[in-house]
Amino acid sequence: MKFDEQSYEQMISSLFGRFKSFQNSGKDAYKPGLDRMLFLDQMSGHPHKKYPIIHVAGTNGKGSVCNMLASVLAASGLRVGLYTSPHIVDFRERMRIVSPSEPVRLISREQVWDYVNMYNDTFDNLGLSFFEITTSMAFSWFASEGVDVAVIETGLGGRMDSTNIVTPVLSVVTNIGLDHTDILGESLGEIAFEKAGIIKPSVPVVIGESDPQTDPIFERKVLYTNSSGMFMGERSDLLRKYLFFADKTLPTLWERSENILSDMDLRGSYQRKNLRTVLCALDRLRGSFVNISDDSLVHAITHAAQITGFSGRWEQICSSPRIICDIGHNAHGLKYNFSQLEDMLQKGECSDIIMVYGSVSDKDVEAVMDLMPERAQVIFTNAKGSRALPAAQARRLYELSCSKRGVSPCPECVVPDVAQALLEAKRIAASLASPLIYIGGSTYVVAEAISSSR
Repeated sequence: MKFDEQSYEQMISSLFGRFKSFQNSGKDAYKPGLDRMLFLDQMSGHPHKKYPIIHVAGTNGKGSVCNMLASVLAASGLRVGLYTSPHIVDFRERMRIVSPSEPVRLISREQVWDYVNMYNDTFDNLGLSFFEITTSMAFSWFASEGVDVAVIETGLGGRMDSTNIVTPVLSVVTNIGLDHTDILGESLGEIAFEKAGIIKPSVPVVIGESDPQTDPIFERKVLYTNSSGMFMGERSDLLRKYLFFADKTLPTLWERSENILSDMDLRGSYQRKNLRTVLCALDRLRGSFVNISDDSLVHAITHAAQITGFSGRWEQICSSPRIICDIGHNAHGLKYNFSQLEDMLQKGECSDIIMVYGSVSDKDVEAVMDLMPERAQVIFTNAKGSRALPAAQARRLYELSCSKRGVSPCPECVVPDVAQALLEAKRIAASLASPLIYIGGSTYVVAEAISSSR
């Protein structure tokens, strides 16, 4: 079949309909195990083996870390394949090439068309998930484009994630939090075990945040993975060689961290931890992949969002009124966002906070409600799709949380449509001196807000 825009849109609609995505279907779309990916990878000629890979897992911060790493690698003169998820508007956002000689580029519609038509029957025969399809598509596209290196973000977990067919030159685990507990386990240790699955023999791993409950998991995984391999040595030698905790080391350039953070276009307060993880990872890559001056490296980090086309992370989408959106969606991540909102009020950076908040039903929303800023006006909403938590139910959980904590609920209302909720937030903001509208709680709420504001 010949490519044209109408046929392409029909094909994409069919693809979304036939193969479940986690964004739309949640747990029902998750297909653990690597056999399907390994089979498809063999059919397509093992494309991921044609370039070195940096593999990134973790509960929060994966996307920011991946984009900062890709920006620095591109500044070093490399063509970088960047695979992240979820997407905000177009699923092609998951696959990007960041290059020093051209603007950031998404996979084209024609290239998607060619790939899907080549393997369409195989997708059905293998019963693939949408994420497995896009992962294989990204690996193949990067190979066809001749990238020098790729930064690959896991989708969910690590051990059974479809990206885990790769053997990277560096593994990174940003942090461990209680998210996706129905799939990955109900304790930090169980979740750490799944994330540690990306650790491979003779491959160094950077852990962004140490924790007494999870550190032993990573240590045991490194020891188990390497002690029976080519390198035989004492326990401490193995750990020193392969395991690096970012918050237990002093990475190069950390003395400049305050200036870097103040200049970064990724503005969330949580970026402090991500920055330290990135600098520690870059120390592992210096000489082999990173060969630039410190000033050039800093410039690449501070302009990472602009260079890679990254969006949805403490992103200002409007200046009058000031509107910030962030796809943080669990208590582990939102505690930083809500704390930052409170700080902005205390410092006089805004006079009022108006939150447009919506979640999906399979998150621990009660834990999020306990963190809600006490001085914010909340407009509860919900995105389209079966996973969305009804806005009225979110408000009930909020009121129950306020009662439990012995605090008075802030003014709130229910507007079960994101575009209308944003209009209501703007209406309220019009009568205030210096308001800030915050949109968050779900990638899908942010996506609909960004789409409606364009």
